[in-house]
Amino acid sequence: MFSIFKKQEKREIKMPAHLSRADQKEIREIIKRAENDDGIPRTAQQSIPFDRMFQDGICRIGSDYYTKTIQFQDINYQLALQEDKTEIFEEWCAFLNFFDSSVHFELSFMNMATDVEDFRTGIAIPHKKDEYNGVRDEYSSMLFHQMEAGNNGLTKTKYLTFGIHADSIKAAKPRIIHIETDILNNFKRLGVQARVLNGKERLALMHQQFHMGDKERFHFDWKYLLGTGLSVKDFIAPSSFSFPTGKRFTMGSLYGAMSFLSIDASDISDRMLADFLNMESSQIVTMHIQSVDQNEAIKTVKHTITELDRSKIEEQKKAVRAGYDMDIIPSDLATFGKDAKALLKELQSQNERMFLLTFLIMNTGRTEQELENNVFQAKSIAQKHNCNLVRLDFQQEQGLMSSLPLAQNLIEIHRGMTTSSTAIFVPFTTQELFQSGDESLYYGLNALSNNLIMVDRKLLKNPNGLILGTPGSGKSFAAKREIANAFLVTDDDVIISDPEAEYSPLVERFGGQVIKIAPTSTQYINPMDINMNYSDDDNPIALKADFILSLCELIVGGKEGLQPVEKTVIDRCIHQIYQKYFEDPKPEKMPLLEDLYNALLKQDEPEARHVATALEIYVSGSLNVFNHRTNVDITNRLVCYDIKELGKQLKKIGMLVVQDQVWGRVTQNRAQGRSTRYYMDEMQILLREDQTAAYTVEIWKRFRKWGGIPTGITQNVKDLLASKEVENIFENSDFIYMLNQAVGDRQILAKQLNISPHQLSYVTHSGAGEGLIFYGNVILPFVDRFPTDIELYRIMTTKLSEITEAKEEAKA
Repeated sequence: MFSIFKKQEKREIKMPAHLSRADQKEIREIIKRAENDDGIPRTAQQSIPFDRMFQDGICRIGSDYYTKTIQFQDINYQLALQEDKTEIFEEWCAFLNFFDSSVHFELSFMNMATDVEDFRTGIAIPHKKDEYNGVRDEYSSMLFHQMEAGNNGLTKTKYLTFGIHADSIKAAKPRIIHIETDILNNFKRLGVQARVLNGKERLALMHQQFHMGDKERFHFDWKYLLGTGLSVKDFIAPSSFSFPTGKRFTMGSLYGAMSFLSIDASDISDRMLADFLNMESSQIVTMHIQSVDQNEAIKTVKHTITELDRSKIEEQKKAVRAGYDMDIIPSDLATFGKDAKALLKELQSQNERMFLLTFLIMNTGRTEQELENNVFQAKSIAQKHNCNLVRLDFQQEQGLMSSLPLAQNLIEIHRGMTTSSTAIFVPFTTQELFQSGDESLYYGLNALSNNLIMVDRKLLKNPNGLILGTPGSGKSFAAKREIANAFLVTDDDVIISDPEAEYSPLVERFGGQVIKIAPTSTQYINPMDINMNYSDDDNPIALKADFILSLCELIVGGKEGLQPVEKTVIDRCIHQIYQKYFEDPKPEKMPLLEDLYNALLKQDEPEARHVATALEIYVSGSLNVFNHRTNVDITNRLVCYDIKELGKQLKKIGMLVVQDQVWGRVTQNRAQGRSTRYYMDEMQILLREDQTAAYTVEIWKRFRKWGGIPTGITQNVKDLLASKEVENIFENSDFIYMLNQAVGDRQILAKQLNISPHQLSYVTHSGAGEGLIFYGNVILPFVDRFPTDIELYRIMTTKLSEITEAKEEAKA
């Protein structure tokens, strides 16, 4: 017997002559390592399973699998009306059915710890060259304490990643673009904002996931790869991976554990996913979903029914042989048969499809004990919903890599589910309102998530706003807080119409101008003031004439208002007196109401004398407060018009004159590129008279284009809604801050704003500083626990006991 051994020949690799010895040695080492490669990763980079990331966001895994990631925002599912919930659920089912069996997709929900110092810096109000930096620091400190009390230590983001197989990037790209467009349109139908991530953003996301336990920044540019021999994985990999026990792993200094959800319950609540996402710890929840070919799914279910029928016949035979009733068969067999036939019916006739679902949860902790506590909490949530959370023993690495937003599932644990049972994991809970812009203002805490609400009204399509609430609900305090915040953060001018003389302390603290308009006051504003920017066109007099006609109509009164002839003579006189002013536009030559009165007396028509007689009391009589040139600083950044002491007859006129002064300021500021915020307290008074109501609606329609941001404040919604003009105001307001509402007002508002009963509960018998905020299409319950031990609170409070106490402290 002979044994034959074949000697392995050693391959000699010829190197190009132009390479140096060092280069040749390096190449030989690389080849040697490649020949000895047994597929086991020996570096953190080798563990990361993708092969190439393209700049447009397409990622290649292996030789023929290409993926793309889309980030999507939340919508208010948990707070929606029941019919709206049903509509969202049905749309989500249609969304899932869009994916055919050739497209694998993954939903990723990432709760990441935010760097506290970064967050502190982000919400801190920068210093300016004025004397209010102490107040800014106090306000910043308040915001930081609110953040600590809330849950802004976590940043919650949501992603959908999909992947397809293709022979090359060239073949994959057109189909990926087509799928991407369809997904974005599907999100749009749901009212969800979504955007596609590019390559750098996807790398940053994976870097964030791999560095959850440290503060290492993501520094990367595509040019760094040129000529360096580095891979993109070098910029995202952690310092180390370790999988020591098969039950947990370490990633850098962070402990982690991968588990899968064993879906054992026959009935699952749509709250289940939300409960996992509400955990206050860094974690990643991943759902890998693969659609099954419809024909294959039906064939599989039919085969199962056949097998169950065969088992049923065998059991019946056994029963006959044993002398039992042949209809007595095991209950499980009967139940399975019934369920299988129901499933077949759903697949064949009810627009249901079959999906394979893998539900993974990655818990983390800074210590082993913290990790185990977080895993225990997640297990408790699963058990609450009659499911089990099972540790991925000795598959921690595969589980970790499956949690990356790459749409690659390395865990072969699937649960077959229909469209509607898969859709029960609704990925929408409650929206957050946190914008990190330079001009974002604080409005309280999200009552559901306890996160800061900070938004910039200027980013809305229409920044006009309303603050609604019963007495004592915190309505005036909310307005003052926004005024103070806007003054400290922005460069905007702020003007206040103050019918109750309650804004003076705040205005005076910030060096503003309080203009007291009263019959006995020596502070005056001239209703005839005009500037060259007063109108869009070259003729500012025409728009000014419209205001003066409204003023005269309010003064003349009567059911009919001004007659056509009266309007004609007033308009003629207006042009005459302003023509003289524009020939020599000096401040001391600005027309007065008296000039209009004298011009009317010179007209031949008896109607002119009728109007002049009505004007007489306001020119030379006891109500001549508006027949003076302006003698106060109306150009101050913060101006408050105190009209509390104007009598009933003058108050409406006074509010109309103030609105015209505001319009003049808005027009001047627009020319300088500056925004103007205008606050109208007791707004319902403006809507009781046709003239002031019409002018208010004009402000609501016109201000946005001129950089104006009007805010109406009222405690009596019935009066507000009694005006026929109110629909225009609501339709042109994208911001509403709604505090506690009276019983009668709640139902009116619910109908007007389409508020669900659950949402309405937040403005029913709610405490001060609690309610609903409407920001564009977002509706959120909020609570504002503004600290009472800071200077700003003492300035802004309207509680008599606290005001008296503050005055006594000031005297002491």
